[in-house]
Amino acid sequence: MAEPTKRDFLYLVTAMAGVVGVGAASWPFVDAMRPDASTLALASIEVDVSSLAEGMSMTVKWRGRPVFIRNRTGKEVEAANATALEELKDPVARNANLDDDQPARDVARSAGQGRENWIVMIGVCTHLGCVPLGQAGDFGGWFCPCHGSHYDTAGRIRKGPAPENLPIPHFKFVSDTVVRIG
Repeated sequence: MAEPTKRDFLYLVTAMAGVVGVGAASWPFVDAMRPDASTLALASIEVDVSSLAEGMSMTVKWRGRPVFIRNRTGKEVEAANATALEELKDPVARNANLDDDQPARDVARSAGQGRENWIVMIGVCTHLGCVPLGQAGDFGGWFCPCHGSHYDTAGRIRKGPAPENLPIPHFKFVSDTVVRIG
């Protein structure tokens, strides 16, 4: 094997300088693809729900969309649990917290773990993207006045043109009174 020459060393140094130069020139393009700070700030929010009495709900904004948080009464939870899956237009839970599509039983859509009275869902009608009115409609849940979709207290479509239940985002209670969405 021949001894390395000064020319070999210059080739190697030139190649390394070229790689560093290409990396330095391309970094601004790669960096521009990352989400900006305002997008990252909206990735998750924490909401204090201590002011929500039983039977009340609130709407918060997350990722530019309304999110309904409701503290349901015992009667509302019982009625939601008593609903047979055959009566539902969309029998899938649509809960981002679950690994797979489970049946749309009330417990699969609620906060669970002793908090079945709490429900958190994205407040956009699955028909054409309107925002339904809370505590309204034939089933005491949500009603979309634009096209007549009725959702029950678990956010499941029961009547009207909407094809799917209101989706459940990733959420969890981080304390007794604070829920993290996202």
